[in-house]
Amino acid sequence: MALVHETARAELNAQRQGSASTLTRGEVAMTGAKAFRQKGTGRARSGPLSVSHKYGGGVAFGPKPRSYVVKVNRKARKKALRAALSVHAQRGSLAICDPAAYDEPSTKTAVEALAGFGQGRALIVVGADDTNCAKSFRNIKGTWVLPADNVGVADVIGAARLILTPAALEFLTGVAS
Repeated sequence: MALVHETARAELNAQRQGSASTLTRGEVAMTGAKAFRQKGTGRARSGPLSVSHKYGGGVAFGPKPRSYVVKVNRKARKKALRAALSVHAQRGSLAICDPAAYDEPSTKTAVEALAGFGQGRALIVVGADDTNCAKSFRNIKGTWVLPADNVGVADVIGAARLILTPAALEFLTGVAS
């Protein structure tokens, strides 16, 4: 389970944009000169106005653009995907959908198929040629459809129900082995 957690966290971190940025005191559009002279004004000593504790000054230790990508080894990713799929198989929340039943897109047929298969979010994983099956399921609330080559561990563990087409099952077992 620690490996599944590490892999899912790495996948979700890789999706982060990482574009948050603030201006430091060197980047703020202000003069670098002292606000007023050192002596003779009756006020406290003052340096530049671009310091972080002055209004309009730069931010100290603020965020800068960066990448959140964390590397997970290939064998560890495979093992985590195997573990996530096996948990669904043990719970009985894994089903195989026959794409031949969807010779044309039919959301009504897809809703009927889902009705007898528990509650919660459903992930439908389809193969490259299962477009009618994907179109049938994609408009149902609480379901999301992904092609088999885009499925990650975070997607599998985030779903309460997992529905695969035979082509997707073959692809995932090939990836996980």
